[in-house]
Amino acid sequence: MSDAVAAYGTLVARHLERVTAANAAAVREAAGIVVDVARAGRVLHAAGAGHSLAGVLEMFFRAGGLPFVNPLWHPDVLPLNGAARSTEAERRSGLGAGVAREAGIRAGDAVVVFSSSGINPYPVEIAEHALEAGARVIAVTSRPASAAAPLRAGVRLADLADVVLDTLVPPGDVTWPAAHPVSAPLSSVTNALCWNLVLVAALDAAPDLPTWRSANTTAPADHNERLQAHYRRLVPAI
Repeated sequence: MSDAVAAYGTLVARHLERVTAANAAAVREAAGIVVDVARAGRVLHAAGAGHSLAGVLEMFFRAGGLPFVNPLWHPDVLPLNGAARSTEAERRSGLGAGVAREAGIRAGDAVVVFSSSGINPYPVEIAEHALEAGARVIAVTSRPASAAAPLRAGVRLADLADVVLDTLVPPGDVTWPAAHPVSAPLSSVTNALCWNLVLVAALDAAPDLPTWRSANTTAPADHNERLQAHYRRLVPAI
């Protein structure tokens, strides 16, 4: 292993340790919201645009994940459907509001919004609509990156959310070489950590929460089928 690879691995490990420590209280609060949603038989929506959609995939239909998670997205915000178009789409006013309306967000629901900068209309509009509907909003965002970014939506996601999980990702996302970063973005791995911290805390508080099993193990064959049958009415994407 080269010195650079080892140093980068250390950089990431230390960053994740800082994020875990800095978000201890927010993780507990977010976990409480997740448990409330589960107990009320409501829906936990997940939203993001561009590469923040990786956070949505981490939450939805994932081994060990929760079956009442509903993914919010639009083809235009998926980079695989046109990279430049996805960047334009998350800056387009009205798209996020439309996606949120179509999702049927209600009081008792919660929405997890992934956005490293948290300043574009798409994530902000989803959060605003959710709050207007009486749902609670959990933001997974970077306060340092948000503070350095242009305020395109007039307000920052972090200033709207009920709970903020701060990824502490630097402006521009890249981290290597440390002196003059040009590569090795940090947001995706940190988004995954933040959500899994919430999962661990939620299951610690409520061990009976339902979770998906991997289809590639010897888990009971009907486990996921039973969850699908129960939750499909709440989560059409299942």
